[in-house]
Amino acid sequence: MRLSGHSDTKRANPSRVGLYTPEERLRRDSTRWTLVQGILAPLQFLVFLVSTILVLRYLGTGYGATAATVSIVLKTLTLYTIMITGSFWEKAVFDRWLFADAFFWEDVVSFLVLGLHTAYLGMLTFGLGSERGRMLLALAAYATYVVNATQFLLKLRAARLQSNGATPGLQAVAA
Repeated sequence: MRLSGHSDTKRANPSRVGLYTPEERLRRDSTRWTLVQGILAPLQFLVFLVSTILVLRYLGTGYGATAATVSIVLKTLTLYTIMITGSFWEKAVFDRWLFADAFFWEDVVSFLVLGLHTAYLGMLTFGLGSERGRMLLALAAYATYVVNATQFLLKLRAARLQSNGATPGLQAVAA
């Protein structure tokens, strides 16, 4: 089931070459949500790096549980923020709130990442599991986030190759 309500026949777009149609590229370049995503993505990555260090420090030494917990909550809040603004970006560019064809699998994995982070928040809120167990769940969420971030970086690279006029064969490899 598609969230946007578009039919499969409308999705087949003969003007699509690579990641974006010419119209989608114009919308991508003109929407403020592109800048918002461009700011939030590296910010989220920085929060992720700091939090990973804090979580690993706790798991290795038993110290710093509060700092690690706060960092995981902050990482989760940045994730929610980038997911919500990302849906506005997809709507502006592809006229779909989520699961646009060009970013379908990235969105699927994003929901897995979001689910793992949300499970952590649920466990924390309701006092479920041990501190160590919650930290291990956070690391699983972070590992999934790395996969998702890699997906998006590969798409960004493909979009840049498309914008620079790379050959279709090279675009296919990049995508």
